[in-house]
Order: sequence, then structure tokens, then C-alpha cells
Amino acid sequence: MSGLRERLRRDLPLLAPGVYDALTALLAQQAGFEALYLSGGAVAYTQLGRSDVGLTTASETADVLARITDRVQLPVIVDADTGYGNALNVQRTVRDFERAGAAMIQLEDQRFPKRCGHLAGKTLISRQEMCGKLRAALDARRSAETLILARTDAVAVESTQAAFERAEAYLECGVDALFIEALRSREEMRAACERFGHRVPLLANMIEGGHTPISSAGDLGSLGFRIVIFPGGTARWVAAGLQRYFASLQAEGTTQPLRSQMLDFDQLNEVIGTPELLKRGAAYAGDHT
Repeated sequence: MSGLRERLRRDLPLLAPGVYDALTALLAQQAGFEALYLSGGAVAYTQLGRSDVGLTTASETADVLARITDRVQLPVIVDADTGYGNALNVQRTVRDFERAGAAMIQLEDQRFPKRCGHLAGKTLISRQEMCGKLRAALDARRSAETLILARTDAVAVESTQAAFERAEAYLECGVDALFIEALRSREEMRAACERFGHRVPLLANMIEGGHTPISSAGDLGSLGFRIVIFPGGTARWVAAGLQRYFASLQAEGTTQPLRSQMLDFDQLNEVIGTPELLKRGAAYAGDHT
């Protein structure tokens, strides 16, 4: 799960799909992705069935993260929201997430309770307070290979120029990457890349139905972004699929109409590695037949 810093030195943008548990992480790894993204929103949607409005805790996210990193070998970029408190809370969060296997930890400058970056009504802490939290995060990490990503939500709250000024201040703190949330046009995205893209890895956040225009990873890379995430697409796709599944099961009383769209028992066991797991268990038991 190391090597993310080295990977980000390459010109090819890093495409990290959103995952929310060990199974989605495993499927993403099997699909050939190089890194994964665990968002606070995805944790709220799937663990609580609730909105991304600051209801999740650090320990809940760390538990999900630990189960993911126990199952896959890919680096995980994890959303730590506001750090769940002040600078001292940030330090505890960084230590907990690093212990759980985070390769990069994202911190944002919203005031608690935070909300999804593409929801209205966000508020911000001061630039000075955020800089203190970022310095605390950098001091708390045990390894320099654990990267700190600074996010600003100032575009929607103050202005694009204010967001750029905050990003400058956060970069001066020594963070490893920047995330300017909810850029509203290709022109704003290009301006962000022209100002920061040659100095630090810049993240582009693709939200289906959000404020930022959806583009491909290759197109975003040509602008100057080095990290591209689709953080909630997995949960939205699964939710749409399960709506169809449950509607059909309720109407038909059987899964047979959807059988061709499902993995069967043996197919799912193959995906998750059941034959290899049972073989390993037998070897430990001394059964070599």
C-alpha cells in the first residue's frame, strides 16, 4: 500500500474510484485500478443510511478503512472530513487512519458539522485555524509516506479567488496535495491547474449531478489534475441497481427474472477467493489432500 507519492510524480493522472467496504474495494482492485478513495459520504450512505452531514465518526471511518486495507493491496485515499474536531482531534484522527492503513488523508476547512461539498449551506473555519489543523496533521503522521491532502470548500462559500488564496496558505504549511472543491466550470478548473498543477498534485472530484462538470480522467489530466476521483458513483450505481432488484423481487416473489444479471453462488465465491481460502485453511490443519 506504499508508493503513492512516487506514483503521483507521473504525468498520467491517477484514477481512484470510490469504494465503501472490502467487497467494493476488492472488485475495484480486480478491475485494475491503482488506488481507491473512501469518502465520508460513502461511509454515511452505506453504514448509516444517512446523508453526508457530519454524522459519521472517526472510529466508524477507521473501521471501514481497516477492513478495506486488510483485504486489498492498493493505496487508499481516505476522507477525514474536518478531522472530527480541533487540531488535537485531527492528530488523533491522523494516527488512527494511518494505523488503519491510509495512504493519503484528506482534511477540509469546513466548520463542524460539515456537509457534502456539493450541498448548499456550508460554512468555513478561518484560514488560520485550518493551517493549524494541517500543521497538526503533518506533525502527527508517523511516516512521511502517509500523505496529507488539504481541501478547501471556499469556492461555494466565499469565491474562487478566496479558495485559491486558502489553497496557497495550505500549500505553504507543507501538505502533499490540494483539493479545491466544487469548481463550477472548465475555466475555473483550468485556472486552478495553471496556478497549482505544476507545484503539487491537484485533485479533481467528479460528482454525478454535482457542480463540477464531469470529464474523463484523461481530459482532466490534460488540464493538469493528477488525481481524479469518482467518490460516490459506486454507491449511487449500487443503490439504483438494488432499487430495481428489490422492486422485481417484491413484484415477482423470486429472483429468477434477474438471474442473468447476477452472479450465482459459485461465481461470487470465485470472485472473493473462497476456494483459495479453504485450501489455505486445510493446509494449516495438516490436510494436504
